[in-house]
Amino acid sequence: MSVQQRRSTATTTEADLQEGRGASGPPRETRRVIIERVQPQIDGGRFPIKRTPGESVSITADIFADGHDTLAGVLKYRFVPSGRPPAGPAPRTWQEIALTPLGNDAWSASFVVSELGEYEYVLEAWVEGESADRSHATVSEPVLRVTVDPERARFSAWYEMFPRSCTPDPARGGTLRDAEARLPAIAAMGFDVLYLPPVHPIGRTHRKGRNNALTAAPGDPGSPWAIGAPEGGHTAVDPGLGTLDDFNRFVQAAERHGMVVALDIALQASPDHPWVKEHPHWFRHRPDGSIQCAENPPKKYEDIYPFDFESRDWPALWDALRDVFLFWLSHGVRIFRVDNPHTKPFRFWEWVIGDVRRRHPDAIFLAEAFTRPAPMRHLAKAGFNQSYTYFTWRNSGGELREYLTELTRTELQQYMRPNFFANTPDILHEYLQTGGRPAFEVRLILAATLSATYGIYSGFELCENTPVRHGSEEYLHSEKYELRPRDWHQAGNLNELIARVNAIRRAHPALQFNDSLQFHDTDNPALLFFSKSVPSHLRTPAPSHHSNRIFVVANTDPHFLQHGHVRVPTGELGLGAGQSYVVEDLLDDATYVWRGDWNYVRLEPSERMAHILVIRDQGSGIRGQGSGVRD
Repeated sequence: MSVQQRRSTATTTEADLQEGRGASGPPRETRRVIIERVQPQIDGGRFPIKRTPGESVSITADIFADGHDTLAGVLKYRFVPSGRPPAGPAPRTWQEIALTPLGNDAWSASFVVSELGEYEYVLEAWVEGESADRSHATVSEPVLRVTVDPERARFSAWYEMFPRSCTPDPARGGTLRDAEARLPAIAAMGFDVLYLPPVHPIGRTHRKGRNNALTAAPGDPGSPWAIGAPEGGHTAVDPGLGTLDDFNRFVQAAERHGMVVALDIALQASPDHPWVKEHPHWFRHRPDGSIQCAENPPKKYEDIYPFDFESRDWPALWDALRDVFLFWLSHGVRIFRVDNPHTKPFRFWEWVIGDVRRRHPDAIFLAEAFTRPAPMRHLAKAGFNQSYTYFTWRNSGGELREYLTELTRTELQQYMRPNFFANTPDILHEYLQTGGRPAFEVRLILAATLSATYGIYSGFELCENTPVRHGSEEYLHSEKYELRPRDWHQAGNLNELIARVNAIRRAHPALQFNDSLQFHDTDNPALLFFSKSVPSHLRTPAPSHHSNRIFVVANTDPHFLQHGHVRVPTGELGLGAGQSYVVEDLLDDATYVWRGDWNYVRLEPSERMAHILVIRDQGSGIRGQGSGVRD
């Protein structure tokens, strides 16, 4: 061994001290406090949790030390301003909140986030009586993060429409200016997010025809997801819809009606996209050198070319795709519904969403990811603010209880925000095909009350439910491939019910959050009974009623009368055993007298499919009759 080698083993370096190691022998760690099981954290701190302004972050951990000394500690947090280092401003000073002992070595503290962007948090604990400068304090590792998104990432009501179907003349497609005429009616139903499919030029090569025919007839408009033509690509507006100025005008008109525009971004190209000629190496190729069309075996999509995210020129491709989002942000779009993100690299999404949101912290990304649970979860971790879900395929009371428990009572509730779309242009579930108007009514109410964010695709309010064939979830005469002008005021529409439900959601903060969802017992499995409560830091005194908590009971069977008893948690509400009280149905203002825990409910599909209830004091009076009382 050389002299230098011997010296290196005998010298204690600063790094050694930081790790608590001496020159030889056991570690010489002077920090006695152990901090374990810090929650919440996602994958050991690899990904941030998510909140919106005004929400609290509650931290728990196990903190202990040897012996019987008294411990103390703090939760430290700070806001990290947006900006690309080193150009961005430095993180702010740490703020501290004393940790509270919960018993059995558990401790907790919480803080409220207020600004869009990112916060950091750690725990620091020490033995009381030791060095006042906390030189022997233990700091939890790693530094954990919380991303703060706009409120609409947590609470919003989406309406999806095809502007080209908003035409006064069925012989031609509607324009963005034509579509402006629909805005007042959509706003009157209470929606605050207006979602458009891709608005770009549509390819002509291998254009799909009506009902997804492989050959288009003259005049068929094609699928908006076959993006790109000689008129332009992802940063152009289809000439049939108008100009970029028309798009800007449409966005501004929507904002005047209290809505923001969400734009569908599909990272794929038609064979006619300008990039196919300008950057052929950005696409996947077959062994013979030709560009490969998109495939989802056994299906082939000849009208779409997928990008090659690992091509030799991938940095330029990634930058170009990032610039698509930045372009539409510069034109007033703040919400993006991303088509099939699970078919693109997860690392790309983590990079592009992070880069975009450093520049625009108010941007929102919705993952249209009808895929397996693990990829769906990872997309949410990687940065997507909202996610499509399996709600469409969860229809029975038992299925809904199990699925919503997973979404709201596991780690998922820290980072994955569900967006419950009751239908989409791709999905017309058998439940809606066979259940008639009652099925549409109950799915609307369940989507809007089980999830703080939900959406419908146009035609839902008209109860459109004809599939292209038996056993298919595709619509007959799908709007993806043809124009669908409609009579929005035809008999039997759900416009009034939708407006009522959305008004209830806006008036009652309990329905604007998901983490308080609680299911309650029924004696009939077809009845789903649940409640939501206002977060504790937002509650207001309610001397005459319990409006901080909303109860919903729904009949999940659209075909038959279902009745039975539901169990109200009267003890939690401060109601005495056997005490009578009044419940008001917010859907029609009817009131009913209930008594004690178990009460009778009768839901006939031809009459009503659900109640949205608030409990009031007995003295509030009775203005209607209905579901009865169990004596």
